[in-house]
Amino acid sequence: MDVLIGQLFTGLSLGSILLLAALGLSLTFGQMGVINMAHGEFIMAGCYTTYVVQKVISSAGVSLLVSLVVGFLVGGALGAALEMGLIRWMYDRPLDTLLVTFGVGLVLQQFARDIFGAPAKNVLAPEWLSGGVTILGAVVPKTRIFILVLAVLAVTALAVVLKATPLGRRIRAVVQNRGLAETSGVSSRFTDISTFFIGSGLAGVAGVALTLIGSTSPTIGQSYLIDAFLVVVIGGLGQIKGTVIAAFALGLLNSYIEYETTASIAKVVVFVVIVIFLQVRPQGLFTVRTRSLA
Repeated sequence: MDVLIGQLFTGLSLGSILLLAALGLSLTFGQMGVINMAHGEFIMAGCYTTYVVQKVISSAGVSLLVSLVVGFLVGGALGAALEMGLIRWMYDRPLDTLLVTFGVGLVLQQFARDIFGAPAKNVLAPEWLSGGVTILGAVVPKTRIFILVLAVLAVTALAVVLKATPLGRRIRAVVQNRGLAETSGVSSRFTDISTFFIGSGLAGVAGVALTLIGSTSPTIGQSYLIDAFLVVVIGGLGQIKGTVIAAFALGLLNSYIEYETTASIAKVVVFVVIVIFLQVRPQGLFTVRTRSLA
């Protein structure tokens, strides 16, 4: 029983990490249809932001909280710059956005190597996140609990922004029908930039969280990019609730299969399950309703 409980929390932990990585993509890819292959590098930027902030602020606890804010701003700034500099010209050319953002990702990786060097960097976790908590007989690391809580808070904040703020209403209006939104006085340019800022900022927050469970390297974002895309596709493009369900479902599935087999076999089995699911339901768990005639 203790083993099952332990694997449950391991799956929830993995799911929360996938959710943080995929949440920003649910906006830039799910809502806007832009295939941003540089999203993983925005996660990496959040990781290195945490490393730099901890060099400036010696208190690990304070630096972590500051890093969450700064990481969001750094990731958001990178996303807004990418949208204004390149993506704005390619909204009707998805293959071009894939190739261009892949190139931008490689440039950002090399930029990180030039500044921080190739060796991995480690960030010290706060004292209040050391050790674990015993839940139903299973010991769960406090860092994993923190990431789970952070993921829940991020989802809640994003849901509130999309449902209860003027910006969220503008985003939903542009997604449903860009032309009609523009004739109604909604600035699609401001909305596009804001959407990219929020989505990329969430990637930065994911990077901050990842420093609590491993070292930071220029390629760390690539380790989560494909899984994040799969989570968004399985959940349904533009569907936050679908992203949440898909992230935790994949985390739990991977956790229990890995316990019975190995990590490599678990990856293969999960991928096969995803392929079968998408054959049965290619639109994902949920679909977005639009008024577009295209």
